[in-house]
Amino acid sequence: MKQIGLGVCLFLLSIAGNADTDSEVAAAKIAIKEFAGALQTELKNAMEAGGPVAAIAVCNTRAMSIATQVAADHGMQLSRVSLKNRNPLNAANSWQAPVLADFEKKRLAGNDISQLAWTETLGVEGGKEFRFMKAIPTVEICLRCHGTELAPETSGILAELYPKDRATGYKKGDIRGAFVVTRTTPD
Repeated sequence: MKQIGLGVCLFLLSIAGNADTDSEVAAAKIAIKEFAGALQTELKNAMEAGGPVAAIAVCNTRAMSIATQVAADHGMQLSRVSLKNRNPLNAANSWQAPVLADFEKKRLAGNDISQLAWTETLGVEGGKEFRFMKAIPTVEICLRCHGTELAPETSGILAELYPKDRATGYKKGDIRGAFVVTRTTPD
């Protein structure tokens, strides 16, 4: 039997690696869609029932539990981050902040925010970590709680719940933040 050359082996490994990454990206997108859909439904219902103040209560009490449940269902970690976070737990970390900055550069260059995504897989102690981020566009409904002109009752509840809030001043079409998926697997 002939020996397979190093170049062929590296090519085959890259194909396998790409297939793994493609599978991880597809799983991440499914989880993000599920999380975003569930959160959006609860926010829409709260907004219809009680306006922005009720929607803020949903974000404050339900967003993280929805993310936790979806993440558990899919065997991954799932969160939202921003450079201008409302909740301190949603601050971008050292590898997420540069990705968000790159998303902003791409937005300014005219790229479609809904298509901005980033992925990497890297070795970590005992295995590898898949990382995926997808930009969150600011749409019209977001501006009631994240815009430049907030109703006094909205500003009041935000000041009460989030005294270090940095998540206002957005305009339609800005990048609000990103969904983040990570999954660590053993070697």
